[in-house]
Amino acid sequence: MTARIGVVTFPGSLDDRDSRRAIRVAGAEPVALWHKDKDLQQVDAVVLCGGFSYGDYLRAGAIARFSPVMESVIEGARGGLPVLGICNGFQILTEAHLLPGAMLGNDHLHFICRDQKLRVENAGTAWTADYTAGQEISIPLKNMDGRYVADRRTLDELEAEGRVAFRYAVDGDAAEGYGNPNGSLNDIAGITNAAGNVVGLMPHPEHAVEPLVGSGRTDGLPFFTSILKKLVNA
Repeated sequence: MTARIGVVTFPGSLDDRDSRRAIRVAGAEPVALWHKDKDLQQVDAVVLCGGFSYGDYLRAGAIARFSPVMESVIEGARGGLPVLGICNGFQILTEAHLLPGAMLGNDHLHFICRDQKLRVENAGTAWTADYTAGQEISIPLKNMDGRYVADRRTLDELEAEGRVAFRYAVDGDAAEGYGNPNGSLNDIAGITNAAGNVVGLMPHPEHAVEPLVGSGRTDGLPFFTSILKKLVNA
């Protein structure tokens, strides 16, 4: 049976089609999910894609968190359903308290769009198993509210429990995509929940799955092959 991975579309979503394409390239079946529909259509995993849900009014992700579909996503995630939040999806996951912390405006107060160097910190989650810890990858980044913040206790817990999934690689030339692009604390680019089934990150792996499309790299494809292998072997 082919694994079925749902991609939620909110008003203002931009990357739902790209995410569905990435899922298809990886070999799974993408399923379009609408924000007003609580039915997840028996999917095996869910992707909350990038964009500007509800125009980022109030805060990025703050309104989308109350969409009817999120009731099912939250319930499923707490029961072990794999969920990936990309950019705006990461913001929604923090607003829904499926991941700790919050996303604030970039410290330089500008929208940023570039290829970003990341270091894989945790290759043991449902979405990162096809990477290796310490691996350096390049993933497109585009955001205005990408600065990850949390109180010191939360940061200490994330670090102690190995729940920082990705960190901005800072030891290199900024012109080549190195450096912290938004002021995120501890250079955090992505985190996971304790169970490893929920992962959020700011860069966009769905834009790096084919050599002829997007960044021209395939560094983002392992996100989607990782979850496919987990679902097939479950």
